[in-house]
Amino acid sequence: MAENNTTNTKDETQVVKHQQIGHKSLLQSDALYQYILETSVYPREPEPMKELREITAKHPWNLMTTPADEGQFLNMLVKLINAKNTMELGVYTGYSLLATALALPEDGKIIAMDINRENYELGLPVIQKAGVAHKIDFREGPALPVLDEMINDKKYHGFFDFIFVDADKDNYLNYHKRLIELVKVGGVIGYDNTLWTGSVVAPPDAPLRKYVRYYRDFVLELNKALAADPRIEICQLPVGDGITLCRRIS
Repeated sequence: MAENNTTNTKDETQVVKHQQIGHKSLLQSDALYQYILETSVYPREPEPMKELREITAKHPWNLMTTPADEGQFLNMLVKLINAKNTMELGVYTGYSLLATALALPEDGKIIAMDINRENYELGLPVIQKAGVAHKIDFREGPALPVLDEMINDKKYHGFFDFIFVDADKDNYLNYHKRLIELVKVGGVIGYDNTLWTGSVVAPPDAPLRKYVRYYRDFVLELNKALAADPRIEICQLPVGDGITLCRRIS
């Protein structure tokens, strides 16, 4: 009986933890999502990622973070495609960035861009302690001017093995127009939030939060454009808030 009581207390604590950081999963059952976290995610989560997740949970914008199950997925994906040169647009405190950095080889590199360095520096001590800070080239400011510079520099054409985008949704199509030139043929671009809290199938008069309603049209436009782009193969997954993987084929 004592063991059951302890387990229940632990489970309840973990439920609170994942709810504090924002429940992005589109699974209809909270219990099923919790099962995934408890069985497959939390037991295998690297200690630095756990530490950063718990730090981020205390931030007032914690809903912006990448969920733990998506972090696990990104870490596995980077390893599966043997990525070495990567890019991330939208960093926040760096949970997904850390997932990628831990998966890269020792000489792997990530160009990471965000308009807010303060949030990144919240997670930086954890990244440094994990021994992967040397893999990260953080650049503060809007991403589009940096991407335009890369487009003008031929050495970056087809340079990146993997690119992860979790930034301003109203610029996703602008990013895609540039990133498709920068990712290599056979490389992968991952666009986060492509199911946008499920609002992509909400009726026009549905009661949505203002920011959800505002960005929904941009997400819908992106999804339609990606589905019609002959240069890529796509796979849209209901992980987290929806992630669409685009493999460049031409």
